[in-house]
Amino acid sequence: MHYTEQDRINTVNKYIKLDAGIENDLDEIVELISEICGTPVALITLLDDTTQWFKAAIGTDVKCTDREVSFCNGTIKQDQVLIIPDLLLDKQHCNNPLVINEPHVRFYAGAPLITKEGHAIGSLCVVDMLPRNINEKQKKSLKTLARQVVNLMELNWSLTTLDEKHKKEQEHALTISESELKLKAVFDSTEDTHILINKECEIIAFNRSAEVFIYNNYRQQIREGDSIFDYTEPAMLRQFKKYINIAFTGRAIKREWQLMAGTALECWKITSFIPVKNNDGEVIGVSLNSADVTHRKKQEEYIKIQNAALQRIAIIQSHELRRPVASLLGIMDLLRMEKINFSYFDMMEVTVNELDRKIRGIVKDSEDTLHRNHLSIVA
Repeated sequence: MHYTEQDRINTVNKYIKLDAGIENDLDEIVELISEICGTPVALITLLDDTTQWFKAAIGTDVKCTDREVSFCNGTIKQDQVLIIPDLLLDKQHCNNPLVINEPHVRFYAGAPLITKEGHAIGSLCVVDMLPRNINEKQKKSLKTLARQVVNLMELNWSLTTLDEKHKKEQEHALTISESELKLKAVFDSTEDTHILINKECEIIAFNRSAEVFIYNNYRQQIREGDSIFDYTEPAMLRQFKKYINIAFTGRAIKREWQLMAGTALECWKITSFIPVKNNDGEVIGVSLNSADVTHRKKQEEYIKIQNAALQRIAIIQSHELRRPVASLLGIMDLLRMEKINFSYFDMMEVTVNELDRKIRGIVKDSEDTLHRNHLSIVA
């Protein structure tokens, strides 16, 4: 048997804890082997680095002993039944405290418990307080029942491991389910539309906003497995395919467009085409995320109208209002040249010049507004 002591101990630790069901089965085995061999004591032992554990026993209430006094130390070093007819006459065990003191053990026979990995983890053994021996049928029974003990322990460990794995998987599934529920809650709470397509451009996921938008605007019920192009306006189909293909190359792209132009449902959307990659970096889908920018576009159009109006006002201020002022200034110059004077001449000249300066100031302010500080969009 080629393995290290640490390997053996690691295997022992797998079987230290047994459930109640298998303990009952093991109790029946030690009771059976005790009857077959005619001994008052029978044990199933597991040996770790310091202790000999009794996993099932008849004829004793002891649960464990120090490993250094265990007769099974010799049993786990071989693959056959170890028989010691008289421990008091055996050089290795004659001074063992269990032999020279209570309970004064004199006879021992044990078969090793060998796992499928080849590790001897303990024994099925019988003990008597009188020297004796066992026959071939009893030896065969020891070996056969020892194999059954190992089978039961390995089955118990496998079932326990599977049960623990199943519980962990259930916990993991519950965690995933809760995470998906939270994600869906966030996913569905946004007003933006989100649609996920695969490489065949089939819809594999969508949020509530996408479902509502498509139904309200196209009177169609979006479904997983549908082609995304079933919900694409013919006029924008070519461009839509172009941007999806760009995303499948691994590059994200964004596009603004007008939907249902000229109808009561006319709106503007800004759509992001975002590649979705797996753990290997391969693009396996595209996420189509659209936000409604109709309000912003309407404000932009409104501002264009305002700027056009302001430009018109500036032109009126520059030409229409300044024309009569310029005429008055010309008349004032003619009166001065012809030396025509009257009592209100100076007052009129001051007033006309002041009006001219104010108009120039208004024109300059209008030009500054148009060329430097355009009206901004109020979001």
